[in-house]
Amino acid sequence: MENWFVVVMGLGTVFVVLILIIGLCCLLGMLCRERKDEPAQSAPAAQAEATIPNRAELVAALSAAVAEYSGTDASALRIVSIKKL
Repeated sequence: MENWFVVVMGLGTVFVVLILIIGLCCLLGMLCRERKDEPAQSAPAAQAEATIPNRAELVAALSAAVAEYSGTDASALRIVSIKKL
């Protein structure tokens, strides 16, 4: 085989595989967008906020955990909001 043939085949292979990877990324992006647009995800967030029986105890436990992890005093922390991830 000649050198130019090896170069052309190598470059051709690289570009074909890159095009396939781009197509796969686009396909996965469309699938993720479809799952994101489902309306069922907003309902659990509203229910989660309503089901916390004693919010003060939760804030105290979280502030104690954060203070222990960061090595500071719990009274020095100020928790502004709590969001479920």
